[in-house]
Amino acid sequence: MTYTEGTLTGPTGNQGVLRFLVDSGAVYTRVAHNVRKALDLTPKRTVTFSLADGTPLRISHRASPGDGHTPVILGEPGGEALLGTVTLEELGLVLHPFKRTFEPMRMLLA
Repeated sequence: MTYTEGTLTGPTGNQGVLRFLVDSGAVYTRVAHNVRKALDLTPKRTVTFSLADGTPLRISHRASPGDGHTPVILGEPGGEALLGTVTLEELGLVLHPFKRTFEPMRMLLA
């Protein structure tokens, strides 16, 4: 397991430093419920995702357009913060699976 720290800024400018589990199998980044509340993050929409076993799961979602922004899943109580591949790609990073470090991603236009 690989963890990293990241700073999340809410719409009011409040910031929080989070410890993320880096999950190369997760598509989206998820923030913990207590951070969601502390930064006053509210969902922009609710989406139904499918878990690996096919179980449907309705999740509140906040997507913010612009540089340095990434869609995040707003976690429910008890959930852990996850750093997913969409965020890594938007930051131009890949996870080296053996060294468990971030490395620059080869940026492609296609």
